[in-house]
Amino acid sequence: MQALSKHGPRIAVTLLPLILVILHAVGVMPMGILQRLDDLAYDARLRATMPETLDERVVIVDIDEKSLAEVGRWPWGRHHMARLVTTLFEDQKIAVLGFDTVFAEPDDSAGLVQLRRLANGALADQPGFAQSVEALAPELDHDDQFAKALEGRPVVLGYYFTSDREGRTSGVLPSPAIAGDSLEGRRILATQWDGYGSNIATLTEAAPRAGFFNSLTDRDGVVRSLPLLAEYQGRYYESLALAMFRVLLGDPEISPGFPRQRFLPSDYQALESVRLRKDATTLSIDVDERVAALVPFRGKGGPRGGSFTYVSAADLLANRVAPGSLANKIVLVGTTAPGLLDLRATPVGETYPGVETHANLIAGLLDGELLTRPDYALGYELVTLVVAGLILALALPLLSATRAVLLSVAVVAMVIGLNTWLFVGHGLVLPLASTLVMSAFAFALNMSYGYLIESRAKRDLANLFGTYVPPALVDEMVKDPASYSMKAQMRQLTVMFSDMRGFTQISETMNPVELQGLLNTVFNQMTGVIRDHRGTIDKYMGDCVMAFWGAPVKMDNHATLAVQAALDMARTLRAINAQRLAQGSTPIGLGLGLNTGDMCVGDMGSDMRRSYTVIGDAVNLGARLEGLSRLYGVDIVVSEFTRSQASGFVWQALDRVRVKGKTQSVDIYSPCCLVSELTPELAEELALWELALSAWRAQAWEVCEQRLIELRRKSEEKVLYHLYAERVVSMKASPPGPEWDGIAVFDNK
Repeated sequence: MQALSKHGPRIAVTLLPLILVILHAVGVMPMGILQRLDDLAYDARLRATMPETLDERVVIVDIDEKSLAEVGRWPWGRHHMARLVTTLFEDQKIAVLGFDTVFAEPDDSAGLVQLRRLANGALADQPGFAQSVEALAPELDHDDQFAKALEGRPVVLGYYFTSDREGRTSGVLPSPAIAGDSLEGRRILATQWDGYGSNIATLTEAAPRAGFFNSLTDRDGVVRSLPLLAEYQGRYYESLALAMFRVLLGDPEISPGFPRQRFLPSDYQALESVRLRKDATTLSIDVDERVAALVPFRGKGGPRGGSFTYVSAADLLANRVAPGSLANKIVLVGTTAPGLLDLRATPVGETYPGVETHANLIAGLLDGELLTRPDYALGYELVTLVVAGLILALALPLLSATRAVLLSVAVVAMVIGLNTWLFVGHGLVLPLASTLVMSAFAFALNMSYGYLIESRAKRDLANLFGTYVPPALVDEMVKDPASYSMKAQMRQLTVMFSDMRGFTQISETMNPVELQGLLNTVFNQMTGVIRDHRGTIDKYMGDCVMAFWGAPVKMDNHATLAVQAALDMARTLRAINAQRLAQGSTPIGLGLGLNTGDMCVGDMGSDMRRSYTVIGDAVNLGARLEGLSRLYGVDIVVSEFTRSQASGFVWQALDRVRVKGKTQSVDIYSPCCLVSELTPELAEELALWELALSAWRAQAWEVCEQRLIELRRKSEEKVLYHLYAERVVSMKASPPGPEWDGIAVFDNK
């Protein structure tokens, strides 16, 4: 939670695409581009999963250019249509016939109307003329011939609805498909029309079954679905494909399938399905909110598409098709001739025969495998959006760029995988584009924010602390730049002061360039040791180096790191001196003072010059201890506060002192080595030293002197033992009073 709260602005930026896309999904701020992308995604999946095999159950009788050339321009005389129907049922033995065309006007191509007008007018006085006309009427009344061919046969005529401001109508509509009492007092949210073009009464009476052949064109001009029911003046009519399917099933009753979910209101008008009920059997056909079904395209359209068998109407009329070739087939009469304008743009072709869309839907109804946009599509879209959006918003700010890419790809892959599984396995067409676009923009905004805002903060932080802090610590800091600043604060830290002894005398014998080279060599190596142990360089002061541990990066073992750095600095200087001695140069001494305590750390100075430094009494004590290193003849002097927090070292107590500016005394020590490096000889020497120091503090001068003699015999060069030997001589000559506490007081810095 702390990490998430730290990235609050970045999370908010990442959530912005989620909010915008949710507004699109619920209809508050619709974005046409997302709907277009969803349509393209659907088209791609549809094309990828089409069977592209021949369905032998459905045949299309094609009024093609060949037929127009042989029979004549459309519309043909109804006697041709009568002969076509008769051939299909009597010679070919088909199962059901549907017309993807409308016969909206009477056929007077034979001149019967004109002859009757003459018989009743200008030629009324001609004997036998009227009788002759009526005798010829059966041969000249093509509509009657067509009606007789249709009568009593499983034929579904076609018609169309229109949206017209004037509500024009022609022909006779069939009976509604759904009775009003089956609607439970509700209306259906079906496609509404205000006009129609239907068949003439003669044909409607002979073939009362009819279905509209309208399609639904999406905003991009592509036909993807066909309505199963449509509303006209409050009544509901069935489509051509549904009507033919019902004929095949034995004319089951149509009833609306309202959702039964408890959370929906009782007046909910959208249908979940169209139900076909016959006897005790009920078949449910899932529909979308427009009571439409997506066309399950089998493949590319047209006579060469390979999905359905196309038979030229001219070949049937000329008896060029072997009798019985179409036995028990479902036949649709339509056209592929470009001049008759029944070509549609579909997901599988830009000039797709309209009649074949109905053939595909009939095949899908027969198979029971229609693709469906369910009424819960919005709920699915919102759930996937929220889940994917929250995963990206909460996780991306915490990840590196590589892992962020991998997570985003994984989220997108899971969304696509789930959507595809529901599409292929269950025929569900669910929104996809909104989640993909949201994921892409969430990733882009997150990475952009990280680069432009947080990366800039990290670069600023690196530039700010880079001269003080080791690169390894800078790398840690840039992972969480908001946690670091130059603002002053109190912290417990360990400070180190380092001074080169004898440097003044050495510098007097060197020219400036040589002196600069020496300083650079020593400082480079000492700085490297400090940085290797995670220390922060405070400043260089002549031949002095000041550093501290525990800021800006907090570390619990700052005292241990500082002491180890001091030991390694002393070891490094010995290596430098070995080289100088080999070159005949004077060796350099080193004095180090370390103290641990509460210090104020931050950016301090003037408007013209500032630095990241530490101040406080604990810092001053560290500086005083460095000055004592020369007196006690050791490289490193450490306060009791540092010693108590630095583990793993072997220590030699030096003294109990009170330095200038301090009222309290402090025990001081010098680290000898790591515990793992302790030798028996050193252990024996330190034990003997503890006896000497205890005798000193107990004013047992003779005992202390004896122990010091033994120690000087072991380590004649150690200044510490000579110092205490001189002190013992002084104390024996002038013994202190009873108030003596063994504290050495230093009034000088």
